[in-house]
Amino acid sequence: MARAFNFSAGPATLPEPVLRQAREELLEWQGERASVMEVSHRGRAFVRCAEEAEADLRALLEIPDSHAVLFLQGGATQHFAQIPLNIAAPGQAADYLVTGAWGQKAFSEAKPYVHPRAAASTEATGFTDVPEPGSWEVDPAAAYLHYTPNETIHGVEFHEVPDSGEVPLVGDFSSTLLSRPIPVSRFGIIYAGAQKNIGPSGLVVLIVRRDLLERSGQARAKILSYAHQAKEGSMLNTPPTFAWYLAGLVFKWLRQQGGLAAMAERNRAKAERLYQAIDGSGGFYRNPVAVRARSWMNVPFTLHDPALDAAFLRESEAAGLLALKGHRAVGGMRASIYNAMPMEGVQALADFMADFARRHG
Repeated sequence: MARAFNFSAGPATLPEPVLRQAREELLEWQGERASVMEVSHRGRAFVRCAEEAEADLRALLEIPDSHAVLFLQGGATQHFAQIPLNIAAPGQAADYLVTGAWGQKAFSEAKPYVHPRAAASTEATGFTDVPEPGSWEVDPAAAYLHYTPNETIHGVEFHEVPDSGEVPLVGDFSSTLLSRPIPVSRFGIIYAGAQKNIGPSGLVVLIVRRDLLERSGQARAKILSYAHQAKEGSMLNTPPTFAWYLAGLVFKWLRQQGGLAAMAERNRAKAERLYQAIDGSGGFYRNPVAVRARSWMNVPFTLHDPALDAAFLRESEAAGLLALKGHRAVGGMRASIYNAMPMEGVQALADFMADFARRHG
């Protein structure tokens, strides 16, 4: 087996120890004489697995009792619509900070259910920065303020939590959750697709302030109701059990690594090393994002001559550096360096970039 360094934006690389444990347990799990994929989600063994996963997540993020934790099917995109259905009255205003493709999509998908208002947008400048806090005004009557802490496509990140006043703050943390500590108590809702830092695709982790579950929201099926899901322990229907199990393994791995403060130090160091490789290339590579808003997780960059893109991708893959092609919306390259990407992988990429520049500069 020749396992490479995988820089995919998602589904993304998972910690190798987690994959090895899952491989060892795949056929026979926890003395059940069956796979975790084959046992009942209401059986004692899986209920214990689910409870441990929630307890470990609460410990990692220091989630207060004021917030419920849900493990749901689907992806974060589903919740662009599901959030207004649950916590906004029909036609009520909701504010959005639009700083990239995913913020745009969240804004657009909310339109059938609320009156979305762009409290601030950086579209005019190509989504290369975050808006100055004094440049937006949140409507105190808004159902919520939504923002995307990290834009996976554009590589733009908020490094401070926005102040939403008394309006519930909603964050799509799909590409940053568990990469560092966050003040959970300041949020009304935190949600994240699992396929970046949590586990495999098909699972969404959602953390919701319990008082928001009491909002009547809008007409919706029980399966779309956060309140009903919370009441049933995220088991209103059969949940994505294998993804939940793998997420639980990742949570335990993170605790073994020293928790989120330790991960923050590693992630900051990895990002700094990669940006050094870009900034120190004499213009051969460029990152378009304002320095203050550069992402720790997703680093887009371009080559000074786009005609070299194909050679860069071909040679990097041959060198064991996978999935570096940038998103079609921005082009160029993108290196996603989530929790499971070791510094060795980032250093290997930096070394390759320097060598490629020497040979093609």
